[in-house]
Amino acid sequence: MRRLVTQLAAAAACIAGTVGGALAEPVNISDFNLNPRIAAKIAAGEELNIYVSYPDVSNEFAPFVLEGVARADAMDGITATVIGPVGPDADLQIDQIETLLDTMDGLAIASVSTDALAPLLNRMIDEGIPVIAYNTDNPASKRLVFAGQDLVQSGREAGKLMGEVLGKGKVIITTLNAAAQWSLDREQGAREGLAAFPDIEVVSTLNTGTEPQEIYGAIENAMLANPDVTGILSLECCSTPAAGTWVERNDAKGRVHVVGFDLLDLTVDHIADGYIDATIDQDPERQGFEAVNLLAQFLHGETIDDIDTGVKIYTSANIDELK
Repeated sequence: MRRLVTQLAAAAACIAGTVGGALAEPVNISDFNLNPRIAAKIAAGEELNIYVSYPDVSNEFAPFVLEGVARADAMDGITATVIGPVGPDADLQIDQIETLLDTMDGLAIASVSTDALAPLLNRMIDEGIPVIAYNTDNPASKRLVFAGQDLVQSGREAGKLMGEVLGKGKVIITTLNAAAQWSLDREQGAREGLAAFPDIEVVSTLNTGTEPQEIYGAIENAMLANPDVTGILSLECCSTPAAGTWVERNDAKGRVHVVGFDLLDLTVDHIADGYIDATIDQDPERQGFEAVNLLAQFLHGETIDDIDTGVKIYTSANIDELK
């Protein structure tokens, strides 16, 4: 797998903020009622156990995040352990966390469902176990801070990119899970970005599911049902390369334009070959690292705050930097 670059050329744009504008306040352990068990470990200089819960460890995007967790695990005094369901299942995510509460010194979480996970996260905070959110925020909870991309703003940037590429026409929005909060946030932003282009019509939002063949089949069926669609705007990692593959297989380069997210290998190849017009990176390796690093800093007395990992745009003009 190609390693993500940490520096971006002129096509990058970095915008401050967090999901839905739910800005946290800087927080220090002195203002937190830390669980006595964890306080005793810190006082004794013992290794701290930080768990990083990802909503679907089988997802193609997960390895990028886990690279960062592995980098953080090498820090002194920290053991970072990844947990998470295979397939997006809120109940399984909750069950895994609850079984580890007695050994958990801190939790970084990307929630499958903000509503389903918030009560557990609030209970953990009340019990003195520090919790931060990363990758996908949970602003409904008492989580301390958030490390990740502003999903609404990144959606706006995607909508703007699609508008600039397309000018006019009909667009389908694709997503792995239309009901998930991260998807709703990105879609909100995308529609706001597209609203600046009155000659572009959003035909529908397509819920593709999560399996690769299922994703491609959903896009293929949608395009058969809507042959006049000239744009596919993906809200996440995995329907982006599938849309590019549809363009390739249907000889639709230049006729159907694709804008999406993240840097899966096939997405990078499709941009280089002209089947995808643009993709937006959110620096998932950094998200995984900061998920652990923020908790380590907090537990060792440093003040922590939200971290925005930015909006980084790749097109054919700069995609060779990743090769």
